[in-house]
Amino acid sequence: MEKRRNLIMAALAVMISLMLTACVWRTETVSAKVEKTQEHMAEEVLRFHVLANSDSKEDQNLKMKVKDTVVSWMEEEMDTKSLAQTKAFIRSHLPQIEALAEETIQKEGYSYPVWASLEWTVFPEKTYGDITFPAGTYEALRIQIGEAKGHNWWCVLYPSLCFIDSVHAVVPEKGKKQLEHVLTEEEYEMVTATSKFKIKWFFFGS
Repeated sequence: MEKRRNLIMAALAVMISLMLTACVWRTETVSAKVEKTQEHMAEEVLRFHVLANSDSKEDQNLKMKVKDTVVSWMEEEMDTKSLAQTKAFIRSHLPQIEALAEETIQKEGYSYPVWASLEWTVFPEKTYGDITFPAGTYEALRIQIGEAKGHNWWCVLYPSLCFIDSVHAVVPEKGKKQLEHVLTEEEYEMVTATSKFKIKWFFFGS
């Protein structure tokens, strides 16, 4: 009886060991796929990042005023058809974008300095509407207000994924179609599913 019990315990230990090994292998495989997807997305998108001076209500409201001014201006002035064109437009208009932000800040009664730049920046995992961007390094138009230590606002300039309706967080279908075009079918399915990005990759990755 004891011998049989020992055999059962040994078999269970082997099964648990095999399951743990499979989980570790799958996690490593999924992690590699997430990293590959992030790197691919970083080659195809340009993000927009506005950093508030602080997390005070006033500074957060100011951040949104600056965002509204710059986004409205870009909607009128920027007519680009590709990622390269979008980057070129931003680079050539950085002084104007910075001036618009500074003018808005002064109109609201503040004297914070402001900087506009196009640079590579590390982002945490972010969900925007129904699209999840994995954590990693992306190029972005960054507007930093004052000490730039407050919560930030972000969207995607190319493809154009900035919210049409900020209340209901609906991203433009045209921008989603552009993103779908540059990603593989599997990548697009992963980043547009409703569950968490890492969980999606765990269940769909193989």
